[in-house]
Amino acid sequence: MSKERILLAYSGGLDTSVIIPWLKEHYDCDVIACCGDVGVGVDADELTAKALNCGAEKCYVEDLTEEYIRDFIYPTLKAQAVYERSYLLGTSTARPLIAKKLVEIARKEKCMAICHGCTGKGNDQVRFELAFKALAPDLKIIAPWREWEIRSREEELAYAEARGIPVPVSKEENYSRDRNIWHLSHEGMDLENPGNEADYPKLLQTMKTPEEAPDKATYVTITFKEGIPVQVDNVTGDLEMLTYLNSLAAENGVGIEDLIENRLVGMKSRGVYETPGGTVYYKAHRWLEQLCLEKDTMHFKDHVSLRYAELVYNGQWFHPLREALAAFVDETQKTVNGTVKVKLYKGNVFPAGVSSPTSLYDEEIASFGEDNVYDQKDAEGFINLFGLPTKVYAGMKQKNAAADSGSAE
Repeated sequence: MSKERILLAYSGGLDTSVIIPWLKEHYDCDVIACCGDVGVGVDADELTAKALNCGAEKCYVEDLTEEYIRDFIYPTLKAQAVYERSYLLGTSTARPLIAKKLVEIARKEKCMAICHGCTGKGNDQVRFELAFKALAPDLKIIAPWREWEIRSREEELAYAEARGIPVPVSKEENYSRDRNIWHLSHEGMDLENPGNEADYPKLLQTMKTPEEAPDKATYVTITFKEGIPVQVDNVTGDLEMLTYLNSLAAENGVGIEDLIENRLVGMKSRGVYETPGGTVYYKAHRWLEQLCLEKDTMHFKDHVSLRYAELVYNGQWFHPLREALAAFVDETQKTVNGTVKVKLYKGNVFPAGVSSPTSLYDEEIASFGEDNVYDQKDAEGFINLFGLPTKVYAGMKQKNAAADSGSAE
């Protein structure tokens, strides 16, 4: 009689490598491993060999990079969604896509459960499990960190050693990192004390520090169509553009963010993020929106951006509210077309010119010089009406103050 199957979200790291024998020992099951590559450049043969060596029956390595950029990064970019004004949601946007692929493979392999290696202190357990509940409410979810007897990194290493599992971890440098085509995050070790300055030369892996960046500025031109990048300088193609922009921005020290964020599970945590190309995309897109969006729409969209970011951060990508807000965002982006030139210099991104066929900027109206389209006398009536509530309120206060003064006498 064949055993039941459990699908494991597999990365090849310590946690998920240890989980394979743990699942087999505690659930008497066959383990199917699955890794979703979102731009890391996973060596499929090497990862598969490792999973099989740890005891998995099979290992899928799925390249999700193009889908990640198209269906998860771009919608978030169009929304200008930034969590707590700092975090460009690199991990948050990748998890729902990986979860979607896990569900697909679980169905294909007729698995009875999906297992992940997220700890009980992090956000990712919520992100994965909410996606599983949205896409496969019938599948059981297994989270070993909430079940097993292992309580420390040292115990986990001992467990792995006892079963002959190689672990790519050194005690000298054991930052918790997450990487994809959009970003690289760093948490743990000396960063856990917010009083410590981050040692960027030691910490950063994809980019230069601003101090190391060239003394000469780099210019780059980005073309957008309905809020989506379609060309960066002479480069086209979603993956090719982001790879190219990542390289330019990283060379100029652009995209470092050191922040203390409020995790969904209630605690504050500190992270350092490298998001070079994404930082440039966001700034360029915002400058184009300033040119193309009508005032009330833009101001309301700013409110939407905050809520959109919270939903994505909290793992609610498949929530109907996120989908409804995305529909609103798509409508606003119909006129966000044009070209933005930016200057990259020692960690900074400066606007260097923006143009659009759907621009709402009228130079003749905005000019401080003589014009034939704006009658300045019209301002008087506008100010009188716009200021009427303020004038009435002030008059009421003045009247009551006088009455109070008279009664006091």
